[in-house]
Amino acid sequence: MHKLYLLLIWFPVSLFAQSTYLLKPDRVFDGETVHEDWVVRIKGDKIDAAGSVSSVSANGAEIIDLKGTTLMPGLIEGHSHLLLHPYNETPWDDQVLKEARSLRVARATVHAQKTLMAGFTTVRDLGTEGADYDDVGLKQAIDQGIIPGPRMIIVTRALIASGSYGPKGFSADIDVPQGAEEADGQDALIKAVRRQIGKGADAIKIYADYRWGLMAEARPTYTIDEIKLIVDVAASSGRAVVAHASTAEGMRRAILGGCKTVEHGDAGTPEVFALMKQHGTALCPTLAAGDAVSQYRGWKKGTDPEPERIKQKRITFKQALEAGVTICAGGDVGVFSHGDNARELVMMVNYGMKPIDVLRSATSINADTFQLKDRGRIKPGLLADLVAVEGDPGKTIANLQRVRAVLKGGIFYKR
Repeated sequence: MHKLYLLLIWFPVSLFAQSTYLLKPDRVFDGETVHEDWVVRIKGDKIDAAGSVSSVSANGAEIIDLKGTTLMPGLIEGHSHLLLHPYNETPWDDQVLKEARSLRVARATVHAQKTLMAGFTTVRDLGTEGADYDDVGLKQAIDQGIIPGPRMIIVTRALIASGSYGPKGFSADIDVPQGAEEADGQDALIKAVRRQIGKGADAIKIYADYRWGLMAEARPTYTIDEIKLIVDVAASSGRAVVAHASTAEGMRRAILGGCKTVEHGDAGTPEVFALMKQHGTALCPTLAAGDAVSQYRGWKKGTDPEPERIKQKRITFKQALEAGVTICAGGDVGVFSHGDNARELVMMVNYGMKPIDVLRSATSINADTFQLKDRGRIKPGLLADLVAVEGDPGKTIANLQRVRAVLKGGIFYKR
């Protein structure tokens, strides 16, 4: 009895079950539209059929009753750091400088499992933050079934301009380990991009601005020509470039340089968002990260007035929506707790998005933006990455935090 119980804890449920299922929820959100009284048939690791009960055969399938739920494509986390944990536990500087990489990887395995169990079957993990190429091994461990976790899109070390990004407050005489790879100018940037791709990067991340030197405010780092060079080299291998950018000028350079997405965008302007729309650049707003950091600094949410930083973020997010910018769902998870990823989606509604649009952002829009043609929708032939949540998240977005079932590749990880 005890031995069987332990096995059930550590192994996905489907290892003991059939590989063909007919899932019967109250409704199905297919990545774009909500359908009442639909069923979804899974065969192996793919979606076999989806539609009305009368149109989908139950022959040879185990029927799974998901009454009271909405079945959706597995959620896609657009901005994660599995090798970080919340800053109110350990400051970022101390994680980079004092935590052994073996410790960080051990934590990351737990973070990966929590993320998957929260219904996020894919993550775009945007930098190891001083842990070198350890995201490569983490991704391999998940893909090989050694540990449970989401499918990973990784950027390895990320790229920074010299002197910009890293632990702060040390003597100028001391060189401290950095949170990303320093590279500047044509030859060094070409080598750095190719090196990261060669090590396993699925995309390249740059820091287009940061609080560098002794300045307290963020300023642009790379020139437009440097960003264009990075984009061109990455594009040769079919990879996109992601830009951390919180200032208007940093965002402008990232957009004109050809970056696929801009992360954060805190100080965007109507003019910058119009430029994003024009160039097809998507915004990953990371609302939950700023919210969490403000609380770590003493803001009592729900009691105290909103800090100026939060008020400004509400304004810029609304401006992005009004400009018609493509919005990717991504919270900068790691700044706050892994497994609480849906916190970002709830905040997106609170900041002005319609629930149905948030559901699209976290599924089909993220899939399209990240060039993931095999997921993000419920349709035959796509990966059977699915999540069932209580109630109707198209009406009450917080239902995304009430996960009843999770499948990845046709395997039940939560049932």
